[in-house]
Formats: sequence, structure tokens, C-alpha cells
Amino acid sequence: MTSTCARFDTVFLFSRFGGAKYSPLWPSPSSSHSSLLLSSAIRLRAKPSSRLHSIIASSSSSSSSSGAIVAGAENIEIKSVPTKPIEGQKTGTSGLRKKVKVFMQENYLANWIQALFNSLPLEDYKNATLVLGGDGRYFNKEASQIIIKIAAGNGVGKILVGQEGILSTPAVSAANGGFIMSASHNPGGPEYDWGIKFNYSSGQPAPESITDKIYGNTLSISEIKVAEIPDIDLSQVGVTKHGSFSVEVIDPVSDYLELMEDVFDFDLIRGLLSRPDFGFMFDAMHAVTGAYAKPIFVDNLGAKPDSISNGVPLEDFGHGHPDPNLTYAKDLVDVMYRDDGPDFGAASDGDGDRNMVLGNKFFVTPSDSVAIIAANAQEAIPYFRAGPKGLARSMPTSGALDRVAEKLKLPFFEVPTGWKFFGNLMDAGKLSICGEESFGTGSDHIREKDGIWAVLAWLSILAHRNKDKNAADKLVSVADVVKEYWATYGRNFFSRYDYEECESEGANKMIEYLRDIVSKSKAGDSYGNYVLQFADDFSYTDPVDGSVASKQGVRFVFTDGSRIIFRLSGTGSAGATVRIYIEQFEPDVSKHDEDAQIALKPLIDLALSVSKLKDFTGREKPTVIT
Repeated sequence: MTSTCARFDTVFLFSRFGGAKYSPLWPSPSSSHSSLLLSSAIRLRAKPSSRLHSIIASSSSSSSSSGAIVAGAENIEIKSVPTKPIEGQKTGTSGLRKKVKVFMQENYLANWIQALFNSLPLEDYKNATLVLGGDGRYFNKEASQIIIKIAAGNGVGKILVGQEGILSTPAVSAANGGFIMSASHNPGGPEYDWGIKFNYSSGQPAPESITDKIYGNTLSISEIKVAEIPDIDLSQVGVTKHGSFSVEVIDPVSDYLELMEDVFDFDLIRGLLSRPDFGFMFDAMHAVTGAYAKPIFVDNLGAKPDSISNGVPLEDFGHGHPDPNLTYAKDLVDVMYRDDGPDFGAASDGDGDRNMVLGNKFFVTPSDSVAIIAANAQEAIPYFRAGPKGLARSMPTSGALDRVAEKLKLPFFEVPTGWKFFGNLMDAGKLSICGEESFGTGSDHIREKDGIWAVLAWLSILAHRNKDKNAADKLVSVADVVKEYWATYGRNFFSRYDYEECESEGANKMIEYLRDIVSKSKAGDSYGNYVLQFADDFSYTDPVDGSVASKQGVRFVFTDGSRIIFRLSGTGSAGATVRIYIEQFEPDVSKHDEDAQIALKPLIDLALSVSKLKDFTGREKPTVIT
């Protein structure tokens, strides 16, 4: 990789080579704007907002503001702002997520950011460079200023921040980590959700050893270190300096685009997208990939401008729910299921790390998607020309990928839900391609799942299959690729039932009830027409560092390979989301076209009966069925 990518590689090296340091946090305003990075800038509004008032207590740059001046660094005054612990700041698998109004409470965000610095070794951030970005949702701009000033106050040397505060989660990970302002696929706006997480070392989500320390420090925090600097203008690409501290506002697309050009054969994909007989549609859901879609798919790969839907990032995602599934990406689904619909369609979520893939009148489950990418990667994607090192999936994801690993004779790993569990395996050279049933797919090119990467992977497979097709030939379709895969490996019928924002008490009681059933179960127990092979509460021991993650999901696995899994999701900001996963393997090709909901109905009925979900939650039907 060249230019700015090379800069990223040399900046955040404290975990790999012990040299210069990199990390994502703070700014400074004394306008020196050099055109350092890329050209395709996102130009949104950039005025500092009055919403920032009192979110950090006494944090204005006025010299008359309260709080002791504890240090000065080359004309920067650093103020100690008194604070006290705030309840409810325990970090989940995907960071800290709450309603916007919670984060806007005095010192709420500031406490967590300071607690993070209190949790890291000084050498990990002192005079280091940090990356800061987010998905463009409401409150990101105000939060950017808070994070920048606290980072400066704690001795960070430089912040790289996306223009207008925008950087997708994959782009931040590609830069080896930093602060990500996002609540992922959750809705945005004044009444909805906001989130913050920290990606560590090589770009993976911070491990529990760090997040546990952060939570512990939120319980004892007494001061916040804030640099007395003006707000940074995030609308212009360039560098602002305050003494030895600087903030560089960067184009959010360029470095990530260069990485994608290194991974994929853009000429091959361009050949497919330029065909008059191939239709393409990408729905950015008014989220962060709107900033990436036109530069990548249209400007570089030659897709038609009208192939990008909902391509402008909005603070409230256009009043939508930026979750790429059959329910919330209904506009795309409706287009793809028309008789004259495009041949290939895809959507991504709020922060750009999830994806949904569709063919004309054909939905590809995330479990099948990662397996098909793995099965075709070596021949279709240059990055994998030497073959994948290993494959992995989250425990609830269907066993389709297992069969690919077995046929290709590759190491295989089953991990808990949460992308951080893949990171250690990648860093140890054991893993190349992985995925989660929750619409997350990725590889070791970064340490996060990557929505656009998955779309480019599918386009690569289709382009490779169709590269020798003449204009008069019928193209190999998404459905053709999937059905060929099923004929080779068998079909894992799979569905997930989500019950969102359930009362936490009832949801937790249901899980405890299921754990009690598990404790009394034994192999050979009958569950209707199914015979139990084993039941457990999934536990994982990391083969790299020996760390143990327990209570990761209640499993009932039957002798025919069918599975029922129950989990509470930690990705929401209110209540609890109950998730039920149902899977059944079918080797008979003649049954592969059956509707999944029909094929799985006996298992679905069994899951609802065994769990007594209606009794515990009061829910008659799921919010989302995948």
C-alpha cells in the first residue's frame, strides 16, 4: 500500500513493533490547511453546536472557566475538571451504547473517555497518534470535540479524524484502531441511540481485559483532564496545531479505497459492472457507507450513479433503522424482488461493518454468504491467491462454513459472538475468513467485519464466474452460485428470531430457566421427534491466549445435527433483545428449494415451547425474522 496507508502503518505501532505510536482522539484549531489526503471530501455542515453546552462540565476554552490548571504543554493549558462516578457505564461486546440523551448528560461521555485513558499504559497513548471517526449519526460532532480535548489533556500527540467526524468502522480498523462513534445498526437521532467503542492495537475491538478496566475506572473516577483548546473545524481537510498537539482532518475514503484495491481485482469487477446485461444496486441506508459508495462503486468501478440508493449520510439515517436485513432494508428488498430487478443488490449498516446480499428474487443468508466467499476466495480474490489460512464463525452461525473448512482441509474455529474473538486468531496467523450470522463478514485484511469488503467479495465471485460470458450468454446469477454451493456441501436451513426491547427481567429469567433445563439434561433425551445429543451454555477458551469466555449462549444440539440456540444480545441501548437461532442440515438436493420457514417450522415450534418465551416476555411474535 502507498501514501496515506503507509502513514497509518507507521503510526499505530506500539503493539506490534514498539516504535512510534498511533491512536484515535483529539484536535486543535489554528488553521493550517494543507491538502494532505484525498480529494473526494464530504461537505456537510460544520458549525459547532450549542448542544455541547454542559455535556462536559466547565470544559470551555475560556480562561475564566472553573477547574484547576494542572499542566501546560507548549501554550496548551490542561484543566482538571472534578467529576464523580456515573452508574451504568459497563462496556458490552460492541462498546458502550445508550440513548443520546444519556450521553448528553453532564460528564457522561467525558467520564468514560477519561476512564479509558486511565485504563491504558501511558506508553500506549503518550505523544501517540489516535484515530477518531464515526457513522455520522446525531451527536457525533459534539462528541468529537469532547474526545479531542480529553485526548489532548491526557498527552496524546495527534488525532487523525475523518472529515465531518465520518469514518466507517472498517476504515478505523484499517488504520489500526481508535475511537469509533457509533451505535452500529441501531437508529439515530435525538430520541434514539449513540455509542462509543475503542479499537485497540492492530485494529480489533478492545479485549475484555481493557473493557473491564474501563468499567472499573468509571466506578472510581474523580477528575477529567481537558485541554483548553478551541473546537476543531471538522469540515475542512487539513492540519490544526496547538503547541505539540495536532489534529489532522482526513478524507474518510482514500486509505480504505487503496486497501480494497490491494485486496480485490478492480479491473475484473469493473468488467462486470460495465456490462449492460448486469444490474447492480447498493443501499447505503443513509449511513456511513454513503460516503464510500459513490467513490468506490461509481467513480472507480463504473457502476451507474443511480445504482446507489440512500447514499447521503444523515444524522437520523433518514428516519430509518440502518440494519441491513429483510425487515429494515425493505426498499432494497422490494426492488430486488421485482421481475425486472437488478441481478445483484446489497446493503450496509450504520457504521459500515455489516452487509446483506441479494440476487434477483433471492436472499443469501449471512451464514451461507461467508461459506460461499470462503469456498471461492482462492480463485476469485487476489488477496487469497495462496489460499486462506483458516476459517471461523460465531457459535450461533450455521455450520455451513464448517463443511467448507473440512473440504479444503483448513483449520476451523467456533467462537462466541463478538468480532474481538476473531482478532487473536488473525494476529496469530491462524485465520483468514470469518463471519457471523448477524450480517457480519470479513477477513484478516482488517480486524473488524467489513460490509463493503463483503460486497466486493461477492462481485468478485460473480465477475470471475462470468468473465468469459459473451453478450448473448446467460450470466451466472447469485442464485446459481448459491445453489451450486448447496449441491456440493448440502444446505444448512437457518433462521433467527429477534425479540427486540423485551423487559430485561423477563428475558433474564427465561435464560436462567433454560440453563436449569441444560443442567438436568442428558444425551438421549427426547424433544418431540428430536433426540438430544448435548445441551450446554457455550464456553470458549481462546487457543492463543488461554482466556475463557463463559455463558455465551444456551445450545440444544440434536443427533441429526439440528440446533436451537438462545442468546440475549448486548447490541441494544434499552431493554434486552432475545435471539433464537434455528438450524437444520439438509443433504438432499431435491429439498434445497424449500422455504426455510417451512423446513424449520417443527424446530421453531419446539424452541418456543421449550423456552416458554411468551410466558417470560409476553411477546406473541418476533420483531425481525431473518
